[in-house]
Amino acid sequence: MNPGRGRPTRLVRVGRRRISQLLPDRADLAALRRAPRKDLFAGLTVAVAALPLSIGFGVASGLGARAGLVTAVVAGCLAAVFGGARLQITGPSGVLAVVLAPIVEAHGTQGVLTTGLLTGLLLLGLSLGRASRYMRCVPTPVVKGFILGAAVVIIAQQVPPALGRHVPHGEAVAASALGALRAFCSGPNWPALCITVGTLAVCLWGARLRPSFPFPLLAVAVATAVAEVARLPLARIGHLPTSLPAPSPGFLVPGEVLALLPTAVTVAVLVALESLMTAAAADALSGRERHDGQRVLFGQGLANLAVPFFGGVAATGTVCRTAINVRSGAVSQLAALTNAAVVALVVLVAAPLVSAVPLAALAGVLIATAIRMIDVAALRALGRVGRGQAAIAALTGALTLTVDLVTAVLTGTALAVVLALRTVTATARVDQVWVPVQRAPHSGTGPAPAAPDAQIAVHRFAGPLLFTTADRVLRPVFPARGRAVVLDLERVTGLDTTAILTLADVIDHHLRRGAVVHLSGVSDPHRAHLDALGVLAKLPPGALCTTVAEAVAHARAQLHPVTPAAQEGPSSHPQV
Repeated sequence: MNPGRGRPTRLVRVGRRRISQLLPDRADLAALRRAPRKDLFAGLTVAVAALPLSIGFGVASGLGARAGLVTAVVAGCLAAVFGGARLQITGPSGVLAVVLAPIVEAHGTQGVLTTGLLTGLLLLGLSLGRASRYMRCVPTPVVKGFILGAAVVIIAQQVPPALGRHVPHGEAVAASALGALRAFCSGPNWPALCITVGTLAVCLWGARLRPSFPFPLLAVAVATAVAEVARLPLARIGHLPTSLPAPSPGFLVPGEVLALLPTAVTVAVLVALESLMTAAAADALSGRERHDGQRVLFGQGLANLAVPFFGGVAATGTVCRTAINVRSGAVSQLAALTNAAVVALVVLVAAPLVSAVPLAALAGVLIATAIRMIDVAALRALGRVGRGQAAIAALTGALTLTVDLVTAVLTGTALAVVLALRTVTATARVDQVWVPVQRAPHSGTGPAPAAPDAQIAVHRFAGPLLFTTADRVLRPVFPARGRAVVLDLERVTGLDTTAILTLADVIDHHLRRGAVVHLSGVSDPHRAHLDALGVLAKLPPGALCTTVAEAVAHARAQLHPVTPAAQEGPSSHPQV
């Protein structure tokens, strides 16, 4: 057999195995039949909220309402079938719209479609490279803070329509909410506020009374009927396109693609991070699901790869629509498929009817969803664990509201790492024991039995010796006296470069003053690092011992050679 042909065959087998792990399996098909009624109701409820959001984000991206609806349908279907989060809803988002809008001005529609195509390819690469495993390192307080921040963002976004005010796309969320409040105080729109409060009350009351019943749909239908009969002056969803999908106008030529690559990388990172965070949030909200991050990225990659061919924009998992889906009782990806089908059906069949839905009624549905997203019990539990954990959640939520998702997650994770490092390094310590050269070992609880020059100083280190602990733990060893020094690393759990170099300084110091130095309890990984940085080369022959007792025995033999009869005494095997 030609060995040159065997290698590609193995690579093909590995590739096929990885791809097969990303495709839907029997468990996904079984989940579709688990509770179809709940999924259908949840999909209908999500579709009511997804219509105006998809239209608005499509307009904000610069490609128009049709592009937003196409994205909700095509990307929603593909991500539902191939994604690894059964309860996640995929579609256009406000974060991506902000990034894509400048591309329309610089490169036109073809630039946005090309960016989406590149984003899909990058996401597929991240999935095959199993980049999602790094998202498992995101701490729980960061996820809880993200959910809290997302809930506040949703509420703030719905303040203007709840008060009967129009806000241009792209305006800061907090600023638009405050502006709407000031405008309402000067000229109140009571019909809009009453519709929002009534819808909100029905949604919250209905969720407690009978969670399986689609009260949000009922509330929206009643609010629409009341607004039509009473001819209330309320903002509506408005005109919808009456055909889907739109054909793609084409893509940029290869020579112009390189200019869009940095933007495509940014969009891919945003999609990956937001989709994985939304999947984690869906797991936390449902309490029963566990997403597959690798398949989440694969589904998002296929969705973004296909959408540009239909004239759509880049898509991602959306926390608002996903939260509505979870809180409406969804149990499988059938709800997401229902949502996409309803959006397409509404556009094709019932566009005039849906265009009459008041935005104030949708605001009530979204505010109710946001309120139910906030897990007060979990936040209280974080507060009981410690102020640090609560601070991480609060900071992540505040940055999600005021800055953006990426900054919030990275900052919250960095703070969590600092607190975790502080907790771990607090366990590092050094225990000092004085062992007489010729007598039984001293326990260290009473006065030293002899002068330092007649003793062996045993320093037993424990815990992680890192850059954060090297100075505190190792520096006190410098002034230690004694004719011999034993440095025991048996209980050391971690050793970095800073600690190793500081340990080398300690050894140099005691060797220069003429003391006998021994190193004991060095594990194989630590031995390799010590050897690489030249620490072991500083030690004389025989100075590297397995145990403290062996090191003490060697030190005694060097300092005070004893006769064979003396070796049989009780002090020949020190217990340090």
